[in-house]
Amino acid sequence: MTLATGAPPSRATADDWTPRPAPMTTPWTDQVSVDHPLPDYPRPQLTRPDWANLNGIWEFAVTSRTAAQPAVFGERIRVPFAPESALSGIQRKITANQRLWYKRTFTVPSDWSGRRVQLNFGAADGETSVWVNGQQAGAVHRGGYDAFSYDITPLLNGGTNTVVVSAYDPTESGGQAIGKQRVQDVVPHAGHSIVYTAVSGIWQTVWLEPTAAAHLTRLDMVPDLAAGTLRVTARGAGADGAPVEVTVSSGGTPVGSAVGAVGTEFAVRVPDAHLWTPDDPFLYDVTARLTASPGADRVAGYTGMRSIAVAEVDGVRRPVLNGSFVFQSGTLDQGYWPDGLYTAPTDEALRHDLVAHKDLGFNMVRKHIKVEPQRWFYWADRLGLLVWQDMPSMDSGKTPDSAARAQWETEYRAVIDQHRSSPALIQWVDQNEGWGQYDQARVADMVKAYDPSRLVDNMSGVNCCGARDGGNGDVVDNHNYVGPGNTPAEPARASVLGEYGGLGFRESGHEWFPGGGFSYEDQPTRGALNDRLVGLLDAMRENSLPAGGLSASVYTQITDVENETNGLLSYDRQVVKVDAARVRAANRALIDASRTAGPRVELPVERYVSIRVTTPGYTDRYVRHHDGLGSTEVVTSGSTALLKQDATWKVRPGLANRLCYSFESRNYPGEYLRHREFRVRREAPDGSAVARDDATWCPVRGSGGVRLSAAGFPGQYLRHVNAELWLARDGGPHAWDAPASFTADTTWAIEAPWAP
Repeated sequence: MTLATGAPPSRATADDWTPRPAPMTTPWTDQVSVDHPLPDYPRPQLTRPDWANLNGIWEFAVTSRTAAQPAVFGERIRVPFAPESALSGIQRKITANQRLWYKRTFTVPSDWSGRRVQLNFGAADGETSVWVNGQQAGAVHRGGYDAFSYDITPLLNGGTNTVVVSAYDPTESGGQAIGKQRVQDVVPHAGHSIVYTAVSGIWQTVWLEPTAAAHLTRLDMVPDLAAGTLRVTARGAGADGAPVEVTVSSGGTPVGSAVGAVGTEFAVRVPDAHLWTPDDPFLYDVTARLTASPGADRVAGYTGMRSIAVAEVDGVRRPVLNGSFVFQSGTLDQGYWPDGLYTAPTDEALRHDLVAHKDLGFNMVRKHIKVEPQRWFYWADRLGLLVWQDMPSMDSGKTPDSAARAQWETEYRAVIDQHRSSPALIQWVDQNEGWGQYDQARVADMVKAYDPSRLVDNMSGVNCCGARDGGNGDVVDNHNYVGPGNTPAEPARASVLGEYGGLGFRESGHEWFPGGGFSYEDQPTRGALNDRLVGLLDAMRENSLPAGGLSASVYTQITDVENETNGLLSYDRQVVKVDAARVRAANRALIDASRTAGPRVELPVERYVSIRVTTPGYTDRYVRHHDGLGSTEVVTSGSTALLKQDATWKVRPGLANRLCYSFESRNYPGEYLRHREFRVRREAPDGSAVARDDATWCPVRGSGGVRLSAAGFPGQYLRHVNAELWLARDGGPHAWDAPASFTADTTWAIEAPWAP
């Protein structure tokens, strides 16, 4: 449906609008239509054939916060791009003392006669008020990340209509959800490493839609694999209790149909369901129609049949997709663009970053404290990427007051409602690293009760930055830079790594602010970046997954963002910094290993053992301590009693991870075999988390023995070099990392104790 244009004197036109140069251009910057940007249908899970896109050139003005509607709108803006962005044509900082005003005209197509007209907003950041023909359309909408609509039928005049939108966005000056936004210069500048340019006002598609007076507003769909059904709750306006028929089809052929009542859950049979997985993201078509009268409302959508839960797998709590454990390897995705900021320039651009994940072998994406348009979820559903969805946080520097908390929870529930039927979305992430934290346990329980069909992460990064773990939810989530590190296993929750990596490489000619880039560990060359990244993925496959109980990991990050240069792609999406084939192979190996991980290596807890070298030519040597340092020494039946005691260790449950182990000295009870500054020694823990980590070893199978990996440094092993004990990484930068005989030197035989 093409939107009829308004009267030329009052309608903004392309002739009145001038583009602004983007700080960096993406492959899609110059493909954005002036009059009809983002023309794609904005709500793929609830579609109707008739609609009209209002994106394009609007009149625009900025006033003081408290000012009334201006008499003159002296600027032009390309909607739906925020005024801080280059693609808007404004590209200007908006402050907490300013209010945004938008205006345009439209006519309603004649064939919509007799139907209600809905004015829909994908999202507008801040407090948004709407007037049509001078009359306010409903209440002020508060929230920057959820869609909202107004029935404007009573306000229409039958001819040329005028819509005015006002938005007020205080960003960090207010108490609302803001995610990574901070008010700052809109052109590249130094500093501000992990927060980015703010976004104000309209930033998703604005559109009109005709509906019947009684119509459907949402389909809440939950697969029930055990019952072989799709549980459906149809939501509606003016239709509560009305009969609704829902049909599930495959390739145009119905596979199941049922009639229920609007507002009440009912089941549709989906026999022998074709399951949705990242490797096979099969989607069924869904139609729903009100049946009370001929020509009543009818909508179309889709669903994927899959389940997600946490279950015991070989003695470890794991997330299970369709009943099976599959390691979730993903990246942190901030959803920022150098030309459009929060808004991707085109639908193909929106799709691009998800395709990049697939090309690199990832099967999951964590959308980081931002909520994308519904078309992003559509592409995740279609392409097959598991989604962890963060709720955007409030300002990290504040304790939210009661009003801020109420607004945040209201918006969170709206976000859940909007995306609750996406098969790709498997986990809600409530809070991050303590930013704006409060009531973690209560919030997690609230979210789980509101959407019991998904996993809940009460706090991502419970070990970071003053964050407090609510102690509940389905996963326990640590952050570890550079890592990969591990997250201590628990009896009830699955262990995940919500952030790790952050490896940096500055791509000359593709930096937002040249020389201003930040990362957690800069790499000198692309080759070094590839080696280090693959090493992290391999360490999880070899150690964190089988030995430490790790079930998922999120690499920071898919693209550079402003002054962060730790992306796998440059911020302008022009360069893939890594060897895609090599990273994909490492990811696939990690994911495939989870399917055949099997039981972990178990050692005899609370029993004494001796640890013997397996390197040929040195097999009569054992791990011992001497003057507090770890070493190996030949031990025989004729050795002194002291040597035999020094070479005997009690196997204890891991001080930092219950799935791993700590080795307590026999003749120095309370002192353990630990690494510190790479040297391995006998030492009493000082009570710190670091000391507990350093004294915890996770065993993995080796040829002729076990390899003991550091709990906090997967991929680094207990190694003997010239009779000394070191924490070593194959091919690392130190002398004790030398590759010669590395595997043999890091493989040990666990044997009967010399001193029982």
